[in-house]
Formats: sequence, C-alpha cells, structure tokens
Amino acid sequence: MLFGSSGIRRKFGKDLIATALSLGSALASRSGNILVGMDTRTTGPILSHAIVAGILGSGGSVFHAGIAPTPTIAFAAREHSAGCMITASHNPEEYNGIKLFNPDGSSFTRAQQDEMEILLSETHWSGWGEQGSVIPCDAITPHADAILSRITVKENLPVVIDCGNGAGCMVTPTLLDDAGIRTIRLNCNPSGHFSRPSEPLETSLPYIGELVRKTGAACAVVHDGDADRMMAFDKRGRYISGDHLLMLFAEYLGAKRVVTTSDASMLIEEIAEVRRTPVGDAFVSEELLSWGDFGGEPSGAWIFPAISLCPDGPYAAALFCEMASEWDIAAEFDALPRYPIIRGSFACSTARETVTAIGAENPTDGIRIEEEGGWCLIRASGTEPKIRITAEGKTQEVADVMFERGRSLISLTKTA
Repeated sequence: MLFGSSGIRRKFGKDLIATALSLGSALASRSGNILVGMDTRTTGPILSHAIVAGILGSGGSVFHAGIAPTPTIAFAAREHSAGCMITASHNPEEYNGIKLFNPDGSSFTRAQQDEMEILLSETHWSGWGEQGSVIPCDAITPHADAILSRITVKENLPVVIDCGNGAGCMVTPTLLDDAGIRTIRLNCNPSGHFSRPSEPLETSLPYIGELVRKTGAACAVVHDGDADRMMAFDKRGRYISGDHLLMLFAEYLGAKRVVTTSDASMLIEEIAEVRRTPVGDAFVSEELLSWGDFGGEPSGAWIFPAISLCPDGPYAAALFCEMASEWDIAAEFDALPRYPIIRGSFACSTARETVTAIGAENPTDGIRIEEEGGWCLIRASGTEPKIRITAEGKTQEVADVMFERGRSLISLTKTA
C-alpha cells in the first residue's frame, strides 16, 4: 500500500524520488493545474523537482509556492485542480513524503488514493511538444488574509511561539504580529534542520512552560514540521493535552457536532454529539464533508470547515490566541473533566502483520476493545514501524488494565 493514514511517507531515498516522479505524472493525468509546496526539510527541493518533472512531462501545469505550511497549500488549492505538499509532517528529518489535496482543502479520500494507485501503474507521458510550465505562486498571502479576517485578538497580547524550524515559520509569526500580538519567538527560522523533535509532544517541549512563566505570556502555541498541527500551553506554563484542546475549541466555537478519531478521549462525548473515524486527519476531513461543525484529533490536528477541510495549525494558533484574550484559559482548563489516558508506542518491524493477527481488518485503523468504564486501541502506525496503544478508563486502575491488555495481545501475537 503506497498511501498511509496521512499521505505517502517514508525515509528519504531513491525509491521515494522515483515515487514522486511517477506520482507527479499520474496526478497530471487527472488534474490540469497543480499547486505544489514543500516544508523546510533539506530533501524537499529534490522531491519537488521530481514531482514537478512528472507533472510537466505529462502535460500538466505547476503553480509552485515554495516553502509553505501544509494548510496553506490546502487552502490555496481552491484556485487549482489539486494541491500537492511535499512533507513528512511531524516525522524526523530523515523522512519525507507527499500529501494530496482537493480544491476544498480535503485530503484525497481512500477512493481517490486507490485511483492514484491504479494510475501509477499506467503511462501518462506527453510528447516533447506538449510539456507543461512552471509558474511561481504566492499561496501564503491569501491564507494569512483569510485567517486575519476571522480573528480578533487583544492588542499587545504576549504569546510564545515555537515553530520547530518547520514551515510554520513562513506564516504564523508574521500572522500573529499582524493580528496585534506581541510574539516571543523560538525556532522560527526555516533552517531545514529541526532543533527539537518535530512532533509537538510535551516531552519535546520542556523549556516552554518556564519561558511562559518568565515572560508573563498569556499562552504558548507550537507547531510540527509542516504546521498542520498546533499544540498549546496556558498562562501558567502547563501543556494542554490534545483531548482537552479538542474540548476547548469545541466549547469556544459552540460546536455541537464534532468529528474525531478512535483514539480520542470519551470526554468529548460529554459536550457534543460525536462521530469517530480511524486515526488520521484525512479520515476526519472526509467525514466533515457530510457532517460536523468542527473536527480534530488529539495529536494536534484541528479542522475548521469554515476555512478549509485541512488541519490548519496557523488558524488554530491564531484562534487559541483569541481565546486567551477573551477567556482565562487556565481556569477553563482546570474546570474540564479528566479521565486517565495512556498513550504508548512500541517499535515493531512487523507492525502491520502483528495488528492484523490480533484481528484488525485494517492494521492502521487498528482494533478497539471496549469494556465498562474503559477502552484500548491497538493500531499500526501509518508512518513508522511502530505499534501504538491508547487506553483510557474512568479510573487509573481501569486505564492501566486496558493498556496492559493491549500490550499483552501484542506480546502474545509476536511470540506465537
């Protein structure tokens, strides 16, 4: 299977370059003009050249936006037949990949991915006189303007921002400045090398809380490598979990119908009607095409249908700043209910086979086991050779039992 839970992603090498060339050709056969962007990874330009060569060689036209966040490319795709983003999102620097978007900002659906897999097996090259062209394109300004038109923030609000040297550097710092925010910036230069792990986990950001307290900031916002994710800290320097951010956004927006993933806390069901999808923002996006006011997953991917059907880190950052200028986020955070939840991952070179053996129909969707007062989800990562386990219980004891049940199933299967 070429596509995972969020596009194509793997360690950089000649196979990925060959895939990019073929994918560009296949994409041109179904989409006339294609918007292309990339994150800050040093391998981005060569993959960009491969994708562009495939598109041009099959008669398509390329509008090239250069370095830009994934949600920026998804937003600007509305002016094109499709959007193509070269990124490995939150994965380490040795990875890269490709995400594909429809004009409404939604990721290619499973049916569209299956179509692309078929097209990849066919030849689409045009003759020498039918080559396409490359046109430089500013995708950032329309996206930033759209966000600014929807956000009102208290003047001079102090906010810490950490872009992790990713593509968010190209949008979020200036966006927040233009909104009247006083930004305190960290890792906001697009160097091509990540100064911290790209995934915005609490363990990757041990310095943020102290900086928030020392500077008197109202909050902090952080991105992953392509800025489709945003996580946050309150004014006390406390990291806000993805499950609680999901609740805060839903309450602030007045969202009554929320789409989230199978690994999200059952807490969200206490404040909204919920539909669940497999893990992966593409599945949330696909469900939002027909139902829901707001969607997201606890990894930090937040989808606001009013602006786009792609997880939008810069918009989420600006919206969280607006919330911080109107609410006491720390007090709101304290008032939220809590259930113990445990998330863990285990390296496994046969992750897909192991999870399939447990009983999952699709290993990256995984298998969810529910019992009274708790549940666990066991799934193969769609982007790395890992098995991920999430467990939750209304008490810590139940959460521990459910997590151990998931781990035991893996161990038994691997040794069978």
